[in-house]
Amino acid sequence: MKGGKNSAAPDPPAAGIQGAAGIQGAADIGPVSGAGLFSGKKALVVGGSGGIGGAISRELGRKGAEVWVHGASSRERLERTLEAIRGEGGRAEGFLYTIRDPASGARALLERFPAPDILVIAWGPFRQGPLERMDAEDWIFLTNFNIILPGILISSVLCDMIEKRWGRILLFGGTDTAAIRGFTTTPVYSAAKTALGVVARSVARRGGPSGVSCNVLCPGLTDTEYSGPEARAYNRAHYPGVSGPSPEEIARTGVEIMAHSRLNGAIIPIDGGVIL
Repeated sequence: MKGGKNSAAPDPPAAGIQGAAGIQGAADIGPVSGAGLFSGKKALVVGGSGGIGGAISRELGRKGAEVWVHGASSRERLERTLEAIRGEGGRAEGFLYTIRDPASGARALLERFPAPDILVIAWGPFRQGPLERMDAEDWIFLTNFNIILPGILISSVLCDMIEKRWGRILLFGGTDTAAIRGFTTTPVYSAAKTALGVVARSVARRGGPSGVSCNVLCPGLTDTEYSGPEARAYNRAHYPGVSGPSPEEIARTGVEIMAHSRLNGAIIPIDGGVIL
């Protein structure tokens, strides 16, 4: 930790891959459908072993997708998510991989699971601090993993989705990043997350005519297994008398968004109107 900043350090090294046989994608049967739309589709969930990403992985499994779950560091957490999906009759495989830089990280993810029909990017590290305390390393770290990595992954899979005439991409912004605004404690992180909206709208323009959608979901302050006592207290202070969104609620919303083929390039807050 540096003065005036709380840092989320990169995950420690981890390794391990489990293989899975490929499954042919099913045809698109309509703009809004549940298990039918996702049945047989191949989904890659980056950061999908825990928190909101874990909930998304489980929800996609319930809807019939073959889910490949990326975990950053915890074998136990990854196995727990895979077992939950399989326990409900879903198909899931997973792998651990610590992302060190966006170029090699994107390459490693897509080598393990190339050409997904569904790409969900639920991983993005967080650092907090006022603008005048953020140095070059902070800017590089936060933009590398919150906008450059998603951008590389999307550029890498978009042509294949367009050729198949079907694809779904779901990105996660930060709290209150659905529009351009100023931030006093998270300016760099929030700037990178806000930029995801430009990416989503660009994908919509390029891929929309070919059945490819990309949307950004901006959750409110959410308690997950990663949240410590201080974070939970902060969340309670901003949701007095009510609860903030749960990972499961966010996951259901995200999958519903992906089920709507006409919902494309949208930046959608799910935060109950919280103001930071």
